[in-house]
Amino acid sequence: MTVTPASQSASAHPKQHLGLVFAGLMLSMLLASLSQMVLSTALPTMVGELNGADHMTWVITGYILASTIAMPIYGKLGDLLGRKNLLVAAITIFVGGSVIGGLAPDMNWLIAGRTIQGLGGGGLIILSQAVIADLVPARDRGKYMGIMGGVFAVSSVAGPLLGGWFTEDIGWRWTFWINLPLGALALAATIFLLHLPAGSTKNPKLDFAGMGLLSVATASLVLVATWGGHTYDWTSPVILGLMVLTLIAGLAFVRTEARAEEPIIPLHLFKERNFNLTTTSGLLIGIAMFGAMSYLPTYLQMVTGANATVAGLLMVPMMGSMLIVSVISGMYVSRTGTYKWLPIAGALALALSMFLLSTMTTDTATWTICCYIAIMGIGLGASMQILVLVVQNTFHVREVGTATASNNYFRQVGASLGSAVVGSVFAARLTTLLGERLPQGGTGGDANSLTPDVVKQLPDALRLPIIESYNDALAPIFLYIAPLAALAAVLLCFLRVVPLATTIERDLPADALTEDQLRGADSAEAGQGIVEEKVLAEPSAR
Repeated sequence: MTVTPASQSASAHPKQHLGLVFAGLMLSMLLASLSQMVLSTALPTMVGELNGADHMTWVITGYILASTIAMPIYGKLGDLLGRKNLLVAAITIFVGGSVIGGLAPDMNWLIAGRTIQGLGGGGLIILSQAVIADLVPARDRGKYMGIMGGVFAVSSVAGPLLGGWFTEDIGWRWTFWINLPLGALALAATIFLLHLPAGSTKNPKLDFAGMGLLSVATASLVLVATWGGHTYDWTSPVILGLMVLTLIAGLAFVRTEARAEEPIIPLHLFKERNFNLTTTSGLLIGIAMFGAMSYLPTYLQMVTGANATVAGLLMVPMMGSMLIVSVISGMYVSRTGTYKWLPIAGALALALSMFLLSTMTTDTATWTICCYIAIMGIGLGASMQILVLVVQNTFHVREVGTATASNNYFRQVGASLGSAVVGSVFAARLTTLLGERLPQGGTGGDANSLTPDVVKQLPDALRLPIIESYNDALAPIFLYIAPLAALAAVLLCFLRVVPLATTIERDLPADALTEDQLRGADSAEAGQGIVEEKVLAEPSAR
């Protein structure tokens, strides 16, 4: 193998600083991932105090929707302008949204704060993943991506646990205030430790039309999923109008991207089979993952009678299994270069967990539910970060941010649809079941104001119908989304195994890069030379 000077210089990053840089990136990811989970155990009390249970879905969906729209924008701008200043901006926006949420006097302000958080949070996730691609070759990147997956695993339990503790001891508003010291640390680490190459273009022509159309199409789609069949009938003018708007904006976006000089989501990405398969699978996994994780802590509080802190602790089995599997799978990929079977097995485990969760009843033992949750953690740990690694290995480093963001965008669309659809169906079924099973005015107040503590204090004649309604409203939904994870496993069977890159080919001049090289060099003629540089010379690495 001949290693070019470009390859050598691109990979020459001072190793003595890599640990500190990586720690700073994990802080940024912790901010984003923790905020997605910390409200889960605080949510019932939060919406009860603000008298807004009927708007509960938007506390979660607003964040996910905003971060979804922001992801491809951050990814493209990072490739064009460099990632450091964008990461500083993302942290600042996120902390600003946390302040608004912490001071929120009503549900409207709370949702607004969460939405602003999302605008920053989308950048925290994408830029952190892309920065690792700037510093570490794909072959060695598996162990780092595995640890990043572990950060999400820790957040999935630390979030509900902190949310429960804050809610019971010092108030749910601390689910927002905790982001201020974490944000300050992440900001300091980014400013003083992170040294990255400049962007590829000094005076880029930004794709503002693409940004706008993508935002409209995404928001319209999520509104259809959130309002359809609940706030409005599926055949209502509002829902039909949003469907038409989604279609028109989507088609206009595709046409705009085909003509744009620097498209937000370049259409040539979709010429790569691995990108299409991982992106579609990620979308399906996102629906299942966020559809389940967003409402499980609420279920545990209302049905099992666990307080907010205990509900967070009951998510530990998922965190433990996800953390262990994510780290081990990342180390395995870095050591062996083998990766295809891991996301397939992970998607199958996720499908199994969804089926098992659908069998829950009010009499199901808590330890049994924890086992089901642990299986879900195994599935997520084996799939999430590996899919990102496959995408990054498919494209040249000049487009790694755009490709990573595009892949994550569709997974977040799945997350938005999952949380929105599950939340909408859950709320609609719950309202119907409570109306059927409770006498009018039987709770002594508005059903929207029910909190776990209020339910515990009710007599059995009222408490039992409420917890049965919560179980019967949520558990069957898991059965509907289990086939989505199974379909993701089937799609991933068709992944094409491409050797993981062992160099970072950053410094080649732009005019020396062909379109095939920018797409990852998978075509027969242009790909041969690139793949020669990507594969280790040692036979043991093959």
